[in-house]
Amino acid sequence: MTFPRALALLALIGGVVAACGSGTRPGGSSRAPSREEQVSVSIPVPPPTPPRAAANRPRELQARIDSIAAGFRGRFGIAIRAVDDGWTVEHTARQRLPQQSVSKLWVAMTVLDQRDQGRVRLDDPIVVRPEDLTLFHQPIAFLVKAGGYKTTVGGLLTRALTQSDNTANDRLLTLVGGPSAVRRMIQAKRLGEIRFGPGERQLQAGTAGLTWQPTYAIGNAFQIARSRLSPDARKAALDRYVADPPDGAAPLAIADALARLARGEILSETSTRILLDTMASSVTGRARLRAALPPGWKIAHKTGTGQDLGARNAGFNDVGLLTAPDGRRYALAVMIGDSTRPIRERQMLIQAAAAALTQYVQAHPSNAAGLNSLQ
Repeated sequence: MTFPRALALLALIGGVVAACGSGTRPGGSSRAPSREEQVSVSIPVPPPTPPRAAANRPRELQARIDSIAAGFRGRFGIAIRAVDDGWTVEHTARQRLPQQSVSKLWVAMTVLDQRDQGRVRLDDPIVVRPEDLTLFHQPIAFLVKAGGYKTTVGGLLTRALTQSDNTANDRLLTLVGGPSAVRRMIQAKRLGEIRFGPGERQLQAGTAGLTWQPTYAIGNAFQIARSRLSPDARKAALDRYVADPPDGAAPLAIADALARLARGEILSETSTRILLDTMASSVTGRARLRAALPPGWKIAHKTGTGQDLGARNAGFNDVGLLTAPDGRRYALAVMIGDSTRPIRERQMLIQAAAAALTQYVQAHPSNAAGLNSLQ
């Protein structure tokens, strides 16, 4: 092999290795191959070059996020993915943390993926019956009478995403085929380090140290049963949950999934718009990401809040797609998996991450005009 040809082959191999780095992902029009071709070479393979996202990482923003994180005590992660510019900023964002109601995103994506396949229509009628009731936040429960409550798939989707209604979400979960169907969607779309749990009832019962019973859905029966457990039993159950959450996900994987959603890589254009528009109408978490946005910014987001045990909380999250006035988009995930800090401090951590991002973007105007946004 001649020296020029060897150099050309080295450059080709170096580019392939760089594109496979964990810190970046192919562009918006790329698709992962179904199989990797085996290539034999007769020369040494050079070390991989830094991924493009790492090379373009804004050091100023990274330093700011690191500084914010240094002042907070607890187990948490922050991830920012620039949808249009390709860079990533993260802090302890590759560990699996409890999602809680953030996981409603994956149920919604499964519903809309089945819509894209022609298996589900948003105007399909659906009935929510008393036996479908769950626990904790479920505003729809007041509408469910003995004969059930008649609504549509789209109606439940709106309630699940904008109000974080647990019963609406679990009814959709049953419709699409249960937790296994959501897990198949996550795997098929290659969303990465994202788990999906057993559904709201089993997840919350197990976190508390209980085994789910249908009677827990009536009134405050669950809270009463939980209060009868010993503090040691509650702590042991919460420790197990935090150590290995069945609904655990890495903030970086969630930020990446939101960025890919915004680029149209996960759902059809119509389904993407439906999901983002619905997330933009969320009424939860007013003191989290939304509270830090300057005028002109838009947000489509999903919150998640776990159970408390004394001062301890397991799961306090907000993840979303932030759009700047110039059209640039940023996926941001802030997840607090285990902390004894007061709720106000948890809110301030989430707000500080959003403020750091928006201040950086405003200080660095875009050189590109007319960015196409799905927002």
